[in-house]
Amino acid sequence: MGWFSKTDEGFFLATVVPAGEGARIAKFLGLVNGEAIIGANLFRDMFSSVRDVVGGRAGGYERALSGARDAALQDMIAAAREVGADGVVGIDFDYEVLGETNGMLMVAVSGTAVKMA
Repeated sequence: MGWFSKTDEGFFLATVVPAGEGARIAKFLGLVNGEAIIGANLFRDMFSSVRDVVGGRAGGYERALSGARDAALQDMIAAAREVGADGVVGIDFDYEVLGETNGMLMVAVSGTAVKMA
C-alpha cells in the first residue's frame, strides 16, 4: 500500500493510491490540505547553535517539527471529513522555512479525499 499507510479511528491514510487486493476506493472527492507554522524561539536557537558545534540532534526542533507535522495532518483530516471522506490518498508532506531571519518553519500536507468502498 505504500510506505505510509494506516487506518486511524476508521480513517484511511496512504501516500499512494491503493491498488489490488487491499483497500478499495469508491469515490474521489477532491484535494484537501492542512498547514502548520511554528516559530523558533531564542532558547531553542541557542541550543541548536551549540549542537551545530558539538554535534548531535536538536531535540527541541525535532519535537516542534513533529508537533507541526501532526497538526497539519489533523487539519487535512478535518478538511477531508468536511467533504464526507473516510480516507486521504496520495499524501504529500512539504516543509518550508519562512520569515526575514528564517525563524519560522511551515509544514504543509495535501492529498486527495476519498470515500472507501
